[in-house]
Amino acid sequence: MADPIAAVATAAGRGAVGIVRISGADLSGLIMAVCGRTLKAREATYLAFREHDGSIIDQGLALFFPAPRSFTGEDVLELQAHGGPVVLQLLLARCLLAGAHIDPVSGCAALPGLRLAQPGEFSQRAFLNDKIDLAQAEAIADLIDASTEAAARGASRSLAGEFSREIHGLRDALIHLRMLVEATLDFPEEEIDFLQKSDAAGQLFGLQQSVNQVMSRAQQGALLRDGIKVVIAGQPNAGKSSLLNALAGAELAIVTPVPGTTRDKVSQTLQIEGVPVHVIDTAGLRESDDEVERIGIDRAWDEIGLADAVLFLRDLSRADESDYLAADAAIAAELARQLSAQVPVIEVWNKSDAVAPGSAPGLITRSDGTSLVLSAKTGAGLDVLRRKLLAIAGWQSVPEGVFIARARHVQAMGKVEQHLHLAQDLLSVGSRSLDLLAEELRLAQNALGEITGEFSPDDLLGVIFSRFCIGK
Repeated sequence: MADPIAAVATAAGRGAVGIVRISGADLSGLIMAVCGRTLKAREATYLAFREHDGSIIDQGLALFFPAPRSFTGEDVLELQAHGGPVVLQLLLARCLLAGAHIDPVSGCAALPGLRLAQPGEFSQRAFLNDKIDLAQAEAIADLIDASTEAAARGASRSLAGEFSREIHGLRDALIHLRMLVEATLDFPEEEIDFLQKSDAAGQLFGLQQSVNQVMSRAQQGALLRDGIKVVIAGQPNAGKSSLLNALAGAELAIVTPVPGTTRDKVSQTLQIEGVPVHVIDTAGLRESDDEVERIGIDRAWDEIGLADAVLFLRDLSRADESDYLAADAAIAAELARQLSAQVPVIEVWNKSDAVAPGSAPGLITRSDGTSLVLSAKTGAGLDVLRRKLLAIAGWQSVPEGVFIARARHVQAMGKVEQHLHLAQDLLSVGSRSLDLLAEELRLAQNALGEITGEFSPDDLLGVIFSRFCIGK
């Protein structure tokens, strides 16, 4: 039996209300010690929370959720007090002390083994007690951490089980297909061809189509959760800080005519159609004798190496200067050398307001659409840049119905797609490869099970729940 656990379930700091949460096998002794009375199930009771000597710590609401109809599947007690950090720590300490107190009549502790909860331990118990699956447990943390309205709504859908129902539907179809293959393997002497009569090929094709649809929605959900990291790079005074300020709609970075003003990265998370875009302004890229500036330039290249996309900012007002173009060409070559082909580099010509209309050199126009012209000063062209960033991210502008997902979910769905593709090849061969076909279908089912936690190793669970906040 797991130890009973307790923790402050609300965020650190002052607030109108704070909650201390306890979960365990039998909380009756603790309830009597702290609340001084029994509690009706799922009914808020206003009362005094008392110290061991009868003095009052605070007054508030107590709610008792008996097992198994509780969040964790165990008895759960929530004490809602005033949200001062000292009050909540006193109430938590009182619960821990009351749990260890030995009753003189029974000679037993009120709640033996009561201890502080580890991060995510309440949610982990809910998962282990089959109250939620792993995807729903992760959605709890995603809902808390959501940085956009669309991400919050997507996490709410996942928490309600929408993503899990999609996965279970795929699993049921996969199990049915496995049953047909196994039947053919188990009864080879029968002349009945289970696979042909049941249109196994058609079922497999339909399953692949369904997996592709769920995969697409999962990718959109992962984008809502994680967003993309965009690094603005270029020579000094190209307008990198001005572009960050223009995209953010606030003066986040210092802008001066002096080259090399930005010495370190400046980061800001923006929302574009609900998608988080983490934009990083970096030091101007050039040769420098200034030690501090060199450190900033090194950090700029470090950030570029971690980017999902790079905005290579160029100064349109200097597009006819050979020295400037040569320096830009050197930066472009280094970007090509350091970045993989999967990381797009968008060439952005800034300061269109500083040149006469129609006088921009022809070299700024690219047929592949990776070159844009804008003005960070006036805002002209910013909407085109925003749309370009969304296109690079793969956003399809369909937030309604999208559930939140994580990178590991997308990876698992990718494995499902691979196994089903191999299964299709094996099915076309015929009865000679039925055992291999059955194995590919089994592996596909296991990959689906990784999402909901049916086939998740303990070390993965430890990593997932350790990232939750304490008390959740």
